[in-house]
Amino acid sequence: MLTVAFGPRFAFAQAPGPQRPNLGKPITPAETAAWDINILPDGSGLPPGTGTPAEGARIYAAKCSACHGPEGKGGASARLVGGEAIKNMESEKTIASFWPFATTLFDYIRRAMPWQQPRSLTNQEVYAVTAYILSRNKLIGESDIINATTLPKVRMPNRDGFIVRFPDRTP
Repeated sequence: MLTVAFGPRFAFAQAPGPQRPNLGKPITPAETAAWDINILPDGSGLPPGTGTPAEGARIYAAKCSACHGPEGKGGASARLVGGEAIKNMESEKTIASFWPFATTLFDYIRRAMPWQQPRSLTNQEVYAVTAYILSRNKLIGESDIINATTLPKVRMPNRDGFIVRFPDRTP
């Protein structure tokens, strides 16, 4: 016996029992691992690697300054350096004035930057660019090394002042 289901523009028949539509293929753990890139505020999930502000300055100049301006002070896209403390939702949001965790900066850069080639930076490059931006905001020293151990220890100025955009959706 066939079951017939109707949708807004189509109808299809489905045989009874555990048959599947035979779409796609099972995904392997290795294939899943390539997309399992979450970084938590405590640093869980950070990959191996290191970076310094000096290394990051070279990468930033080549891959980031066109959008974020020289030294992160503003360009076609968001300003990364400076900014006043956040007072309300209309305040300008920069790395030091808004972001509550340095690990979130690493996670965002790794996932989304540069915008025209997201996920194209190596972990080493992401650590270096993160170190450069943190250094430009005077959150780490110019000779500090950023890695999976040191990055979660960076205390962001807005860690305790983060404004939740949708408080009614926060558990």
